Amino acid sequence: MPLHDDRGLFELLILEGAQAGLSWLTILKKRQNYRKAFDHFDPHTLAGYDARKVSALLSNEGIVRNKLKINAAIQNAMSFLAVQKEFGSFDNYIWRFVGGQTIKNKWETLEEIPAQTPESAAMSADLKKRGFKFVGPTICYAFMQAAGLVNDHVVGCFRYQEV
Repeated sequence: MPLHDDRGLFELLILEGAQAGLSWLTILKKRQNYRKAFDHFDPHTLAGYDARKVSALLSNEGIVRNKLKINAAIQNAMSFLAVQKEFGSFDNYIWRFVGGQTIKNKWETLEEIPAQTPESAAMSADLKKRGFKFVGPTICYAFMQAAGLVNDHVVGCFRYQEV
């Protein structure tokens, strides 16, 4: 479903980065742990994490304990705040990549759904330019799906028309 809440968008972006190389189900099972560990994805708080907080996160068995991903979440919080300042909201910024409206695809089968698109590649390049980490084109496309920037429900799915 289309998401326009900055905190929700930030959460999805961080979780998609955490998912890199893992199954989405793994991250979904740990989502509540992430919310607690990452202060409910408050970017202001996350941007201020220090070495002691990183150390605590690396010992937290409820999340993926990958130093690169944890440091990326902190960097992404800082970059997120800069984007909010520049564009008024992250929502204003991120929805530009789809012209402000959900791209409604018409896939018949799951096999037709791409791993990335020109839009996700453009998003990835721009996010990286702004200092974001773990935001490759495939991660960005998964984020676009999760945040409702694209509707990749197959046409036979009951959710297709809802989105």
